[in-house]
Amino acid sequence: MLKNIEMPKLSPKSDDYFFGTWKKQPGDQIKKGDPLFEVETEKVISEVPSDFAGVLKEQKVSEGDPISVGDVVATIEVDE
Repeated sequence: MLKNIEMPKLSPKSDDYFFGTWKKQPGDQIKKGDPLFEVETEKVISEVPSDFAGVLKEQKVSEGDPISVGDVVATIEVDE
């Protein structure tokens, strides 16, 4: 089953971020809690872990893209 990975809220002051770098590439096996990507907010770089275990299928944003809370950034085929 495919799951959308949405941008979580990381800061109480802002819902807008700049996408940093991917820590995983399409086809990579991911465990729950593995760092998936980095984002920059308020001059701080934060790692965002995966909420699911599975295989990264698609990256929907690129480095430097502006993103907001709730935006879909990737899809993962989850383990059942």
